[in-house]
Amino acid sequence: MKKYIKKSLLGLLIFLILIQFIRIDTDNPKVDLGKDFIALTSPTEEVKTVLNNACYDCHSNTTTYPWYSQIAPVSWWLKHHVDEGRSELNFSEWGDYSAKKADHKLEECAEEVEEGKMPLNSYTWTHGDAKLSAEQRKALAEFFENLRGESTETE
Repeated sequence: MKKYIKKSLLGLLIFLILIQFIRIDTDNPKVDLGKDFIALTSPTEEVKTVLNNACYDCHSNTTTYPWYSQIAPVSWWLKHHVDEGRSELNFSEWGDYSAKKADHKLEECAEEVEEGKMPLNSYTWTHGDAKLSAEQRKALAEFFENLRGESTETE
């Protein structure tokens, strides 16, 4: 039995070492500031700070990868979350969204923030500055809702 456990642990160790050679791509796509959400919407400093701290790492092309993003399999999980976040909403490509799509995204943003679904708990565990107070949630949700009102007025 002890021999089996030792072989299993050795096999696991070898496996964990080998998977370190499967690296994720941590290069961010180029950012056109003329299309960026913050540049286009001019939020207050408070909202801008919240967006940068709680949203932009997963929902823009300006992701900052932490040290643990170099350790597989955590790196694979993290990369999947970033890719998924960008595919759902990418603030760096906001200027490319149609008015209808932007309005829908703003509605979803307000709802996700109000209901506490965003930012994800798994993100806030390692990014304390992304934990939003009730006041920050309210300010961010109201900002999104106000933008919705502005976009429908101009149509």
